[in-house]
Amino acid sequence: MEESKALSSEEGKTFYFASESVGEGHPDKLCDQISDALVDACIEVDPDSILGMEAVMKGDLVVLLGEISMKDREKVDAPQIARDVIKEVGYDCQETGLDYQTCRIVTKIPMQSKEITDAIRDRKAKKEDLGAGDQGMMFGYATDESGDDSFHPLSHLFANRITHKLCELRKSGDIEWLMPDCKSQVCMKYKTEGTTVEPVSVHYVIVSTQHKLGIDSKEIEATVIEKVIKPIIEDKYLTEETKFIINPSGSFVVGGPQAVSGLTGRKIISDTYGGWASHGGGCFSGKDPSKIDRTASYYARYVAKSLVASGLAKRVMVELAYAISVSDPLCVHVTSYGTVKEGYTDEDLLEVTKNNFNFRPYQMIEELKMRRPIFKKTTVFGHFGRNDPDFQWECPKKLEFPEKE
Repeated sequence: MEESKALSSEEGKTFYFASESVGEGHPDKLCDQISDALVDACIEVDPDSILGMEAVMKGDLVVLLGEISMKDREKVDAPQIARDVIKEVGYDCQETGLDYQTCRIVTKIPMQSKEITDAIRDRKAKKEDLGAGDQGMMFGYATDESGDDSFHPLSHLFANRITHKLCELRKSGDIEWLMPDCKSQVCMKYKTEGTTVEPVSVHYVIVSTQHKLGIDSKEIEATVIEKVIKPIIEDKYLTEETKFIINPSGSFVVGGPQAVSGLTGRKIISDTYGGWASHGGGCFSGKDPSKIDRTASYYARYVAKSLVASGLAKRVMVELAYAISVSDPLCVHVTSYGTVKEGYTDEDLLEVTKNNFNFRPYQMIEELKMRRPIFKKTTVFGHFGRNDPDFQWECPKKLEFPEKE
């Protein structure tokens, strides 16, 4: 993030940064959830499953695409899994935008290419020599700006928590007119002092939420501000200048795949750090742990969060790069944006990283306990910044490193 380095080099400056979150009822997120529900189902039957799953939808049509290599494949009923996810999210009649009972589901899921499977896993070799499932670069990021153990950028943390709150209030019935489709966006005002970037206030909050027919826009605005936004964002960040923009398009009755199409992997910035870090371009959902796009991104977050939690820096970004079938990473890069602890350098951070972490695919999978059916719940409200005990990449590692005076 060269632009961030430039900003942090100017003392006493302020800037604005916005991050987005997409709710579970958005068609893209619905496709992510279906794809990862299929990953979970396959891993539950065969923990060594290798698969890549995609979903696409529009109107009442849902298409499941991908490839699978696993034992007892017949135990995984892909169309039923998709219907279960659609129902759980809340699409149970045409008025919502999709009906899980009557929607058409088409599947095209052949066996995984043998060339790919053999490249990833030589069945005669040791498990420890599992190769990377693809080439690419992956990034992890952490910051101490939130002041809590999330170590996540506030603009994105607030955006994720708002869509989560909308989901909770809809499913509990506390706001009866809420419907599944929604988005949020939070723009924070930040100040820079030397290399430090600190949040000052919330500049604006946008919430677009699907609702039942006949609800007055003023009621929607007042309810969302009082029951959703204010319980999430701390008073110290809300000022007289903070703007609340609720359903800026006006009426939002028609939502879900009736309004727009959905596709797996189309919300990668919302899934990660809300724009605060670089991104390699590969999505997470629909991919088993051998897919390095997913595992190395989670592991890079694990490394970055551990470095910040240990007090070695205030902000850290970690880059990893791999070649398909090769176990060792081709690149490990660590930057602290100049926030490294006094007496240390970014080169020291890299040395600490290499001494405390193992970046080979098998070891990353084992350390993060990723051969478990835990992936569907990663798909909404962010893959990072959430204190879920199943998300091992969110549990900082106690690092061993020499103390410097």
